[in-house]
Amino acid sequence: MQAHTTVSREEWLKARRAHLAKEKALLKAQEALRQETRALPWVKVEKEYVFEGPDGRETLGELFAGRSQLVVKHFMMGPGWQEGCLGCSFGADQYDGSVVHLAHHDVMLVAVSRAPYPEIAAYHRRMGWRFKWVSSFGSDFNYDFNVSFTEADLAEGKALYNFEPRRDVADEMAGMSVFYRDDRGDIFHTYSVFARGSEQVAGVYGLLDVTPRGRNEPPGGNLTNWVRRHDKYDEKS
Repeated sequence: MQAHTTVSREEWLKARRAHLAKEKALLKAQEALRQETRALPWVKVEKEYVFEGPDGRETLGELFAGRSQLVVKHFMMGPGWQEGCLGCSFGADQYDGSVVHLAHHDVMLVAVSRAPYPEIAAYHRRMGWRFKWVSSFGSDFNYDFNVSFTEADLAEGKALYNFEPRRDVADEMAGMSVFYRDDRGDIFHTYSVFARGSEQVAGVYGLLDVTPRGRNEPPGGNLTNWVRRHDKYDEKS
């Protein structure tokens, strides 16, 4: 740890206020960036994807569970793995507290892995998590959204991860993808983030900021406009 000087309270306040100005500038830049995130173009999802999970077989559209926005956590767990990725597991420990608030703000959060569902379910039970986790085994979903790669793609340096062709990645990688479902049932891919970028969207606000509708709060971010204690939400929402 670096050495620190000891100063008076007045000197500390002066230094802290100077640092606060930089923090506020960073926050404003982050807010502007997320406005650009929500203004990105979309891609219509034309392929039908089917997953297996605790509710049986479900399509991508059914994973929305009546909401218009879906955040998919690409959880690193391939066929035959006894455990999920350590980093993904660390992040997943933080999801259960977020899920209830997201679900009541028109956003579903679902984890997807390529491992067969019985393998996912065993690890899910072991870890005591409650968020929904489904298997894309047998479908192209993980490959199409650039978190699973064939041996040929890896050998030829064609594994597209974090938007660049790579050789230095594993056959299973992590990330997040966001989707929107309109009133006609059409689904659009709106955003993806990988590698360390995923760290910035772990909490409720971080996830809302990368969904099409954002925080959807009145100016000033008045939480009482929509947030409730997690046991006080209307279950019909």
